[in-house]
Amino acid sequence: METIKFGKYVELAYEIFVVDNDGEASVFKFTPERPDAFVFGLDQGMIDGFMKRIENLEQGAAFDFTLAPEEAFGPKDPNMIMEIDKSIFNVNGEFDSEKVFEGAMVPMQTADGYRVDGLVEKITDDKVTIDFNHQLAGETVRYAGTVVTVRDATPEELNPPKHHCGCSCDDCNHGDCGHDHDHGCCDHEHDCDGGHHHHHGEGCCHHHG
Repeated sequence: METIKFGKYVELAYEIFVVDNDGEASVFKFTPERPDAFVFGLDQGMIDGFMKRIENLEQGAAFDFTLAPEEAFGPKDPNMIMEIDKSIFNVNGEFDSEKVFEGAMVPMQTADGYRVDGLVEKITDDKVTIDFNHQLAGETVRYAGTVVTVRDATPEELNPPKHHCGCSCDDCNHGDCGHDHDHGCCDHEHDCDGGHHHHHGEGCCHHHG
């Protein structure tokens, strides 16, 4: 029976919960039909705690584990809360108030091509304050699911084209799975929903024309 180890193509179906003193709340779910798929060990952004818990599991095995913030997405970092010139978010000369408003998740694209989300905290006459901490930073997170597939990765899977999230952006709508990417400068985008197990580094932002 194949087991999860370096270079293996893996598909997982699982649900993610935030755990606190009041219990737990589901925040995202991968299904067998739309699993979390990756080549184990090649995505350098994957959380170590997540990797350690699934390594050596067989296809068909169930898993259920909880990661403290230090093992998961880390504590909230105040340096990840950035003030950005409001003009960055202009479209055709006008501020994009339909998509950039307090409480909105604003998709951004890093210089490396990764798409990341930032939470708009405040908008003033000339600045937009955005929190680029992972949405699960500071949270205790539980993963419960099943290993759907483990097999040798194909050459194409071992050398994938640059992707934005670590998973399909369509699959990962809230940036709350199990990977971790740093980023530098980023370009404002309006067309991506997600991140994926990722925690985002800081950087300056530039508007896409």
